[in-house]
Amino acid sequence: MVRTLRAKARGRALWCALATVFALAATPAGAAEFRLAPGDRVVGNLADYVTQPGDNLADVARHFDIGYTEIIAANPGVDPWSPGVGRKLTIPSLYILPDAPRQGIVIDLGSRRLYYFPPKGGMVQTYPIGIGAIGFTTPLSTTRVVRKEPNPTWVPPPSIHAENPDLPAVVGPGPDNPLGDYALRLGWTNYLIHGTNKPDGVGRNVSHGCIHLYPEDIEKLFNAVPAGTPVRAIEQQSAAAWIGIGLYVQVHPSKDQADEIDTEQPMTPTPLSGLREQVNAVAGDFAQTVDWSAVDEAGMQRSGLPVQVGTRPPPDMAQTAAPEVAQGPLPLDGAIAQTAASDDDTAPPVPQPKPKHPSHPHRVTHPARILGAQ
Repeated sequence: MVRTLRAKARGRALWCALATVFALAATPAGAAEFRLAPGDRVVGNLADYVTQPGDNLADVARHFDIGYTEIIAANPGVDPWSPGVGRKLTIPSLYILPDAPRQGIVIDLGSRRLYYFPPKGGMVQTYPIGIGAIGFTTPLSTTRVVRKEPNPTWVPPPSIHAENPDLPAVVGPGPDNPLGDYALRLGWTNYLIHGTNKPDGVGRNVSHGCIHLYPEDIEKLFNAVPAGTPVRAIEQQSAAAWIGIGLYVQVHPSKDQADEIDTEQPMTPTPLSGLREQVNAVAGDFAQTVDWSAVDEAGMQRSGLPVQVGTRPPPDMAQTAAPEVAQGPLPLDGAIAQTAASDDDTAPPVPQPKPKHPSHPHRVTHPARILGAQ
């Protein structure tokens, strides 16, 4: 079993030590906008949620602003449509930022998330996305937003008409329009970032290459993004970063595995090529502390959760007082917290909350868990 942050016994002392430096940061579930300093690599927080009567994982994912594949991969073995009452779920809302220029919109097909870095800097917004189905993809290149369309009209391209000849030539605004209420037209012909009239498709392989967002997310992104904003599409299924004195790796399901999740099939373990090299590059002078079996296991499990695979000494033992605090207990269910991590071990910034999906009032048992800043 993958050794996640709260599962590794050796990690208990580490997180107790970090808890003395960083206060609990109670972050509202689903917050998608974070302050960002130069060098920050990590934003967000992990949380627990206890299921209530009538819950299903698609609704829980939407409430916490994560995708369907994300929540299933982080909670293997849970029935997505009948999880039962009182089941504790892990909400995988901590993100190691992709390795890409922090300009405009970055679409990471590998993690099924979109990141928006506003021109003024110092902030990042992140949203789950639906991506192209098997055989359809988004160009892995750069473009820009050429036009913003509220209440867009959909003109099905010939390829979609060939699949469904009964489609009308034009679909106007309204509940039957698959573009939803807002669309960002790109320099790539027939590729858009848009809303959807089927929000359960967010986090899945559902499109012909367009990028789908939850209706409440596309509204916020639409209002924030000016025409001319640069857009870059990448595919990074894994990321690694130092968080405090711990080295973490985060590996997401592949496109084929996402389809297995979508059809409620067991996810076929598939190693990720180049993962060891990626971790070694981030580990730097502390590569000798890396647990390579943990790296390999994270690459096979692909839970999307941060997995600790190495350590480094605290920069100031006197300041962190790690030896004294390390003797204290850490609850078995852990305490992982917010945050954007930085290179100077400064206290983490407080994320800015955003409006939640109003129709699903969930209860969070761990509103924040301690996660040190690097």
